[in-house]
Amino acid sequence: MSDELLVDVREHVMTITINRPEARNAMNMAVLAGLCRAWMRLRDDPDVWVAILTGAGDKAFCSGGDLKQFISQTVGRTEQIRRGEVQFDWGPDVDPTGLPPNATTFAVLRNVEIFKPIIGAVNGFCTAGGLEMLQGTDIRVASENATFGIFEPKWGLFPGGGSTANLVRQVPFSRAMELLITGRLMKADEALRCGLVSQVVPLPALMDAARSLAEDICSCGPLAVQAIKQSVQRGMRTTLAEHLKIEEDLSSRIFMTEDATEGLAAFREKRKPHWKLR
Repeated sequence: MSDELLVDVREHVMTITINRPEARNAMNMAVLAGLCRAWMRLRDDPDVWVAILTGAGDKAFCSGGDLKQFISQTVGRTEQIRRGEVQFDWGPDVDPTGLPPNATTFAVLRNVEIFKPIIGAVNGFCTAGGLEMLQGTDIRVASENATFGIFEPKWGLFPGGGSTANLVRQVPFSRAMELLITGRLMKADEALRCGLVSQVVPLPALMDAARSLAEDICSCGPLAVQAIKQSVQRGMRTTLAEHLKIEEDLSSRIFMTEDATEGLAAFREKRKPHWKLR
């Protein structure tokens, strides 16, 4: 994997760091390929229970797609790309073997089913595709210097990473539209007030706050956590009645697991549970 994307796994927590601080952690082709592979590992590796996504340095979480390497390949070619008539040029530094056809949208978590929690640790600029990717995370912690924005309309482009679908479901409608069609920046305290992020902390405390959340998640039953996220993620696309059916099915399945029995035993015996993932 390119050193422009760093992946570290310790004690069931995967920390993913976009490592292009000189470019405000913009996503070039190597970063997009690395993100796609990291998300697939999170989805498929039973030893990884939660992920933290952040950017290197103190200036930017992610400023979106690299204009030279990625955005320039999509302008004027989107219909051909959608039909599979042309492919992205991944460049000499990327081996595309094993990447799915939707690798570039998978990388930014657009319409992706991953039932393990993802924590966004936002340091500095979180704009364009960076903010679109953040909307695919579950819990977001921001540093006091964080700023958020959708810049695509300023340049006559469309935020095609899911923002027009996700943002209006995640924050109040008027605030979502303000972000989507003005191109203005939202500061961290505004993001906290409208619910785009759940915490704002001083920059030096950012990763500690994210890791604390990850540790809390890892102390819970992994199967239960993943089923909860699955119920939320799938249920949001359905009616209330269908969502309740999804919840009922998943709840029944979890109550039949060995981990559910272990959790009750640990409660009675006043000890920490030993999760078996079965």
